[in-house]
Amino acid sequence: MTKVVVAMSGGVDSSVAAALLKEQGYEVIGMMLRLWSEPGKEDSNRCCTPDSMAQARRVAAKLDIPFYVIDAKDVFRETVVEYFLDGYARGETPNPCLICNRKIRWTFLLEHALALGADYMATGHYVRVRDAKNGKRELLRAVDRGKDQSYVLHVLGQEKLKHALFPVGDYIKPEIRQIAEKHGLPTASRKDSQDLCFLAGGDYRNFLQRNAAHMLKPGEIITREGKVLGAHNGLPNYTIGQRKGLGVASPVPLYVLGKDAVTNTLVVGTQEELGSRDLTAHDVNWVSGVPPHGAFHAEVKIRYTAKEAEALVMPMDNGSRVQVRFDAAQRDITAGQAAVFYQGDIMLGGGLIR
Repeated sequence: MTKVVVAMSGGVDSSVAAALLKEQGYEVIGMMLRLWSEPGKEDSNRCCTPDSMAQARRVAAKLDIPFYVIDAKDVFRETVVEYFLDGYARGETPNPCLICNRKIRWTFLLEHALALGADYMATGHYVRVRDAKNGKRELLRAVDRGKDQSYVLHVLGQEKLKHALFPVGDYIKPEIRQIAEKHGLPTASRKDSQDLCFLAGGDYRNFLQRNAAHMLKPGEIITREGKVLGAHNGLPNYTIGQRKGLGVASPVPLYVLGKDAVTNTLVVGTQEELGSRDLTAHDVNWVSGVPPHGAFHAEVKIRYTAKEAEALVMPMDNGSRVQVRFDAAQRDITAGQAAVFYQGDIMLGGGLIR
């Protein structure tokens, strides 16, 4: 019997993934990571709380599958939380879910799954995988476009995908809840977990204040021409495209255009100055394992919640970097987020925006 480890979170999606795979005849094992949380705030995390672990145990018992908890506190703190803090220190807006999927879920946890003798690892991500005629595995957007999570999985390559299963990607969310109810799973009506699981109930600004207050240094708010308009209260408190809360008097609305960590200045300007047709991305991963031979047209997504935009993608440095030129200017291109490339349903890969 083919053995599969399901990465469980205590939520409905991973619970249903386990149920579907058992129904399909796999030998299913549940596995959950014990992640780092701020001391004293273990119950406030947005996922992987003691309650979530208890829920996952109940699901495993209901499905009559083994369940293991793997301690990942140290590697999560050193890898994901430090990545998050380092990104803000550079004046970027990092997406820690990208590094978590690359280093924690699809490296650390996958290695534990394979050590148990598993053939596959499955998650509750809304995404699909299929075998192409050329022998490669393709990563596809989910049937439920509103829930599609392919953006955060652009980090996966062929070596990881050959062990990957995504059972919920063929369903829409209401169907997943119906399946959970049919199986009598205690997570059927559980709310969806949020990204940035380690923020302990607050937003990222509160987390930075507690864990990296030195980053929140006041500095100047300037125009692109260098004119000083006022003072900011720490670069991490602002995002590209932000309009409200700048504290600058102006006859026209002003928006955040950029952040310069070297000079600790916040650059603002008018709506006409906001946006660009060009970006450069580095550390690019191509799902097929082979970069395209030349420039190609694709739909490019620059944030998890952004709408895709038509662009010309030009690989450089043997595909490790790309230049992207959009058909129309994009307002919120943000260093630290990912640019992810699609052609139809197929996700080709992506890289980090500089």
